[in-house]
Amino acid sequence: MGKKQVLIVDDDTRNIFALTAVLKSRSIPCLSAGSCADALHLLTGDHNIGVILMDIMMPEVDGYETIAAIRALPGNEQLPVIAVTANAMVGDREKCLEAGADDYISKPIDVDKLLLQLQQYLSV
Repeated sequence: MGKKQVLIVDDDTRNIFALTAVLKSRSIPCLSAGSCADALHLLTGDHNIGVILMDIMMPEVDGYETIAAIRALPGNEQLPVIAVTANAMVGDREKCLEAGADDYISKPIDVDKLLLQLQQYLSV
């Protein structure tokens, strides 16, 4: 079935571009979605997604709601989700984990830390 992919969910194309560049430079395949609807659509396909990088602060449907929608999809209850947010305030990590994220990383992203997180989910 091939290597598991990372699904990047972010409404900002600059963030998607930067994350995609980092992952592809390390031969980590990835897909992107600019909204909750796009992410859910990709998850219903056969894309072999191994982990999701979920931006929390998105318009319309935020990352918290998107995580809940992903968890409601059959077969995605255990799919690893790493919350990615510029909110690095006290309690934000806990709020992301309570919303169903498996892990958390704040922006600006520490690439080495992100790669370590991805390694545990993808065995990169």
